[in-house]
Amino acid sequence: MRFLYRRILVLGNGGAGKSTFAAALGGRFCLPVVHLDRLWWQPGWVERSREEFDGMLSAELAKPVWVMDGNYHRTLSQRLAAADCAVFLDIPADVCLESAYARVRQYGGRSRPDMADGCPERVDAQFEEWIRSFERDVRPAMLAALKESGKPCFVFSSRAAAYEWLESFQGN
Repeated sequence: MRFLYRRILVLGNGGAGKSTFAAALGGRFCLPVVHLDRLWWQPGWVERSREEFDGMLSAELAKPVWVMDGNYHRTLSQRLAAADCAVFLDIPADVCLESAYARVRQYGGRSRPDMADGCPERVDAQFEEWIRSFERDVRPAMLAALKESGKPCFVFSSRAAAYEWLESFQGN
């Protein structure tokens, strides 16, 4: 099968594997990858202003091809309008938490490649609670927005299923 999409959103809980999957998808089809965390965060975990973030996001969305990972629900409708499709990694919260803590061990006080420089990997109480409450507080609205967009949406309850889907397409 040929992969026909050129603007793809990758969504899911923290620790679901969005950035890793986006990088794999981008690599397989020679698409640039945009990590929203790199746009939002500045060194020292300082948030950008909404205006600055929105301007950077608009510039990325205007490009003809991309894979974009991150949730940032406030901008989801804007991103869906520009996207050809979305991938939702619907991974259980306990698996996501394990992955988030594994990242902390892996990066040991350094920023991971998909995060802004100067933002060492961490899981604080707020992030842990967000992961735990995602299924209840975020997932329903996200799935509703995906359905309402009318765009093709591929939902995977395991990483293995997502990668199997990805491998079903001919690479570039």
